[in-house]
Amino acid sequence: MDDHGDDFGPWGWEGDSNAIRRTEEEWLTIARYVRHAANKVGPELPLCLPGEPQECGRTAQQHVIAWAAHLKAVGHHLIEQATPSEARGAHAAGPLYQRRVAELRAQAAPVHAPR
Repeated sequence: MDDHGDDFGPWGWEGDSNAIRRTEEEWLTIARYVRHAANKVGPELPLCLPGEPQECGRTAQQHVIAWAAHLKAVGHHLIEQATPSEARGAHAAGPLYQRRVAELRAQAAPVHAPR
């Protein structure tokens, strides 16, 4: 997989305003976890992170985004392959997915101190 999301344009001009603040080492750990999860359901992603045999020069954060998109696509494809009916597949890919995303966002939301 050579697609790391470069078709959106060069990296760096957006800054990090929307992204959670993490060090490059933290992003690297997450990138490795996402790649490992994606490789479990296939097809395999390359060893191209910093220090790996096919180092591509992109940031670990860019790998997290690109590989998470790959994992999301693989997940959707698995839903399509496993669903017993179009309606069940639409439910899993729509409302069920949206509920899971909402739960994750709620867990990640900052906790405000009591007043």
